[in-house]
Amino acid sequence: MREMQKRAASICPACKQPVASQIKRHKTLGVFVPLWGPGPCRNPDCAEYEPAHHRPPTRT
Repeated sequence: MREMQKRAASICPACKQPVASQIKRHKTLGVFVPLWGPGPCRNPDCAEYEPAHHRPPTRT
């Protein structure tokens, strides 16, 4: 039977809680290529906790 629950793609190595995926990019042969990886841990009780950064509003 097929499992219907969604699983987290990455897990924090310190607290074993699921973390969101984060996309970065690198340039290969003149083209930017996406590089998916684990994002920062948002658990405040974790040793590797990284608070969310808020971007300042952009001027138009």
